[in-house]
Amino acid sequence: MASQSQRVQKSFLKYQHLFVLSAPALFVVALLLFAPTDGATGTDYWLEYWWLFPFFLLGATIVNTVGISGSALFVPYLIFIFPLIAGQGLTPETIVKVGLISESFGLSSSSIAFIQYGLVDRRLALTLVGGAVPFVIAGALLSFVIPEPLFHALLGIALLAASYLLFTADLGHGSESDSGTEAATATDGGRELPNDAGKLGPAGVRTDDDGTVTRVDRDGDDYTYTRGGYLRRFANYSVGGTFQGLAGFGVGELGIVSMLSTKVPVRVAIGTNHIVVAMTAVLASVVHIFGGGLVGGHSLSLATTPWNMVIFTAPAAALGGQIAPYVSNALETSTIKKGVGGLFAIISVALFLMAAGGVL
Repeated sequence: MASQSQRVQKSFLKYQHLFVLSAPALFVVALLLFAPTDGATGTDYWLEYWWLFPFFLLGATIVNTVGISGSALFVPYLIFIFPLIAGQGLTPETIVKVGLISESFGLSSSSIAFIQYGLVDRRLALTLVGGAVPFVIAGALLSFVIPEPLFHALLGIALLAASYLLFTADLGHGSESDSGTEAATATDGGRELPNDAGKLGPAGVRTDDDGTVTRVDRDGDDYTYTRGGYLRRFANYSVGGTFQGLAGFGVGELGIVSMLSTKVPVRVAIGTNHIVVAMTAVLASVVHIFGGGLVGGHSLSLATTPWNMVIFTAPAAALGGQIAPYVSNALETSTIKKGVGGLFAIISVALFLMAAGGVL
């Protein structure tokens, strides 16, 4: 019989859409009532950037489907497209900050959706987050003091690397078995599969004495893997964490490839990566808002945050995060990742040209 905590967990996962989508609604209300805006108020201020909503909704859906950082699309958009529409550009610190805040909402939303599907290895995720934290903080503090041309050059390098990794990584929809097992007593090839009363559907996870993990998602598909390869993943997440703090993305792109290279099944890797990127994005956002004074760089107060942008980008990212798991099931991820990889390559060239122009 399910315990009280299992029943609470199952109820939360069953109705997680209501809980998750209420968070951005409360965020919007809090901004309207309490956001420090240096005296800027009224309908004209709060509706000035309404047109950001559809792009951030589309961008969040795409990146969460593939399992990479939202800022990988948000930051280039704010650099290249935003000035054409708004008639003015943004500073690198503001661009990264808006991207990270929006990404935090989108990835947190999508993470809960993937947990609902039973596709998140929480033990693996917490280990990876712990290893990435100091590098994320260092990268975020570094962003306050580097010159803008170097920022664009590093951003271009990160996007070029992300493009290569997306083209070479196998992000197909395979699972260890597509048997659709639906009960605790059911077996697959003579193996009894785990079932957890606290999860939705036939989902569950079991770790054997030899370290072999057997995971069943809510649709009954099962995955077998081990958590070995920590050093290889740590190397990727340390570099990715630095770029995550600096530019708002990097840990997701390098992280998904490192998990696939250590034989974590692709759908489990994507789901687990969401937790890692979401938690590091939240941490980087906090450092970007409050950390400038620690390194003698730009001291960004809450009032310097463009809340009339975030009021649209954060809810859009949260909604896109909820849509992503359904898109992931409906579409071939390889089709999306090739398109995103090609876009990254084009943007990286433009960033290198901007960096060169800033130096010359």
